[in-house]
Amino acid sequence: MSVMSMEESQEEEHSNIFFQLLLDYLRFSASSFTAIGKTCFMTDDASAVTVHKFVSEQLNLTKELIMNSKKVESFSSEIFKAVQVVIDSTVRLCKEYSQTVNREVSEMKTSGHVGKARMEEGNAVGNLVSMITLGVKSLSELGMLAARDGGNLVAILNTSWKGVITLLQLDKQTLVSKVDVGEIILKLISLIKDSLRFAAEAWSCSVKENISATEARRVFLPVKFYLINAVKVVALFPSQASMVSKDIALCILMISAFKVSLSQQTHGKSASEVMTDLLEKTTVDLLGALLNAAELTQEFRLTLLDSLFVDEFSNQICKKQSHDSHTKTSLVDILSLSVESATSARDLLLARVVLFQSVMRYSFELDKDAKLAITTKLQWLLDILADKEVYSSVLSSQLPMADGSGKIVIWESMYSALLLSLKTLMIILSSTPAWEELETFLLQNLLHPHFLCWQIVMELWCFWVRHATDDLVVDMINQLCTFIMSMPSSETPLCPDSVLRRTTKSICFLLTHSPKSLTVQVYKHISTESRSDHAPDVYLALLLDGFPLNFLPDRIKNDAKRQIFADFFNFIEKFDEKPSNSSRYTLLGAPVFTVSACLRILKMSISEIDAKTLNFVVALIQKYRNSKDETTKERYSEILSETLSIISRSEQLYTCQEMDNVITELQKLFNSETNHHHNHLRKSKPNLALFLSGLSKYEMSETKKCPKSIAVWELYHMLLRKRHWALVHHAVTAFGYFCARTSCNQLWRFVPEDAALAFDIASGKEAKTERFMSELKMFLEKEQALLSITPSEEELELLSKEGTEVKATVQKLLEGRSQRSMEVEKRPNKKRKLPEGICRGMELLQNGVKRINEGLNELRSDENESEEFQKSLSNQFSCLEDLVSHLLSLTAASD
Repeated sequence: MSVMSMEESQEEEHSNIFFQLLLDYLRFSASSFTAIGKTCFMTDDASAVTVHKFVSEQLNLTKELIMNSKKVESFSSEIFKAVQVVIDSTVRLCKEYSQTVNREVSEMKTSGHVGKARMEEGNAVGNLVSMITLGVKSLSELGMLAARDGGNLVAILNTSWKGVITLLQLDKQTLVSKVDVGEIILKLISLIKDSLRFAAEAWSCSVKENISATEARRVFLPVKFYLINAVKVVALFPSQASMVSKDIALCILMISAFKVSLSQQTHGKSASEVMTDLLEKTTVDLLGALLNAAELTQEFRLTLLDSLFVDEFSNQICKKQSHDSHTKTSLVDILSLSVESATSARDLLLARVVLFQSVMRYSFELDKDAKLAITTKLQWLLDILADKEVYSSVLSSQLPMADGSGKIVIWESMYSALLLSLKTLMIILSSTPAWEELETFLLQNLLHPHFLCWQIVMELWCFWVRHATDDLVVDMINQLCTFIMSMPSSETPLCPDSVLRRTTKSICFLLTHSPKSLTVQVYKHISTESRSDHAPDVYLALLLDGFPLNFLPDRIKNDAKRQIFADFFNFIEKFDEKPSNSSRYTLLGAPVFTVSACLRILKMSISEIDAKTLNFVVALIQKYRNSKDETTKERYSEILSETLSIISRSEQLYTCQEMDNVITELQKLFNSETNHHHNHLRKSKPNLALFLSGLSKYEMSETKKCPKSIAVWELYHMLLRKRHWALVHHAVTAFGYFCARTSCNQLWRFVPEDAALAFDIASGKEAKTERFMSELKMFLEKEQALLSITPSEEELELLSKEGTEVKATVQKLLEGRSQRSMEVEKRPNKKRKLPEGICRGMELLQNGVKRINEGLNELRSDENESEEFQKSLSNQFSCLEDLVSHLLSLTAASD
């Protein structure tokens, strides 16, 4: 053996001897804790100092061992077990001393030695607190060291932090001023952030590989452990925790941002499900621990929520950073944000919304003040949802959510999840003081200008209507009707953005999703009971916004239709006459708008409409041409548009001879207005497309000498040239409908060479008719596919497979039922002998019934007893008699 190898061998042997001695020492220390715990030395200062020093040395030694854990690998498992025993012994010693001190002081006070008890208590408690403080500080440091060892010291990690919580619970009131609770919370928060940051860095490098559920649980289980301990510390010392509330809020927000980021990445779906399952509820619990604290003020709760759901963000920061909205910050960078920078980070906007959704969902665990504070942030939610990036994400994204049982995670659209949470909050708040705040919120946002916010508010209104009492709902509807009837006459029903139309839009949405009786109530209030001159215009506004006429009883609905069409025929017949004040409407052409809206709501055509309507169109076009006032021309163009919509729903008009004149006049009118500065007819083109789609029944000769054909071609040319996406859709839809039903053979004549869909999509140049026909063919194929009911091979195969499974299940059930039936038939038809106790009881019941019957006869003869009481008692006895008879029959059958 060489000299070098001998030296190495000796060094290894020395090392083994040393660590064996160290292990023996740790075991001896653990035994020493047991011996020390048998006698409480806290009342004696000198002994207390000795014990304190001993505990301090043991904890310092365990700290050194953990810091140098890689050097003791050969003895690591045994040494770490011994370290764990030392930690447990330290916690147990403090618990035993605490119980002993409390017991001894209590005994002294009971025996009358109050002065001595106070003195002893002062010394003992001071020494005890000193040792507990030492334990809390040392164990939290051990927990930090164990956490950063990469998961090799899980047992020590758990024991350390659980020990910290146990020690903090021993003497809360005294420890408040001695222990830095904020520092403990910050340590736990740093461990949470470090774990998430490490995972973000690792997962960002492997974007193509799906994150497995097992790997995600390995990351998120420690995070849940830190969160649970943080919740416990905050719940124990809320006032001290409030000092680091901004850091807590930032931590909660980071977790929400992490979840949102994972849910939006294909490879992170499984991880986001695991994160929802493990962390969502615990994260809300951390916030709830602060919000529920009785020691904290309502002002603090509102400030805390402001730091999470920032009011200034929606007004100022969004505008300042709108130019940076397309540059996405990485998840690693988001997790590195400070408290100050997080306030202005656009990337956290969606995370704030998702967090608020979770808070609302679990708000049943909050106390009344916390619920009120949450309710005040509902307006913030609507303000944030108006941001284009937020509402687009809410409508397009999906989130993992725990189902009703909380055991399964399902994927839900963010919009649905938000609605569900809001409805949950409504139910929770229904019996709390915060309900008034919620009612105010719903009323203030009934006319919200943003489409998504309005939709959400109306969904909540409908939810309220479905669950509120009938009296409340009727009263609210009456107030809304009174509100619209009190509006000034300047509120025109044709302006969709007017207060009148926004109100009627909300009312119609509410009625469409409510009991039909409310529709009848509103109709009677507006059309029959109201004497206001403004009522017809309000009625028109309601119809324009889709008032559910179908919900009315047949008699009322038929009367409404009869009145609407009578006004329309009266208007078109007297259109050429001078305007009079005989009409009940203040708006020119109101009957036309009313009929158009009515046909659209009822989805019907009307045979009573005849050639007079076509003559009215020609007269209307003449008045439009002759009018010099731009406002009047605008109104005539609107009436023309609605009239074309009416004609498109009346197929019989396309075969009338007067249609020739209408088509010719329309062609001249639209051609003359093409390059006009005002171009009032721009809004009429969608309804013109509807009108043209119905020309499949119109007879044309398809020659260049036919004025009718030329007019139709040119009208189609004008529409198909339009490049606005909405007009392109209207034009192609109309032309496709026409092509599918017409008898015309020369369809190419209807298409201009420069049709919008004929141009190359990439360059916008080089128009080709073949390209248009190809796009049209695709459209017709899609339309045919929508109407087709022929299933695909895959659908048939899937149905066959499901049918086989159902058949097998049914067969199994039938076999089981048949087997049970056979077993019943095989059983011997024997009568069981009832136990003696039941037979004896039945005899007593019979005797009791007889005695009660006798007592009733005596009662009937007593004139002092009220007749009502006798009747009630007699009815009750009759039920009892029937029951006893039934029991007797059962016992008789068993004998």
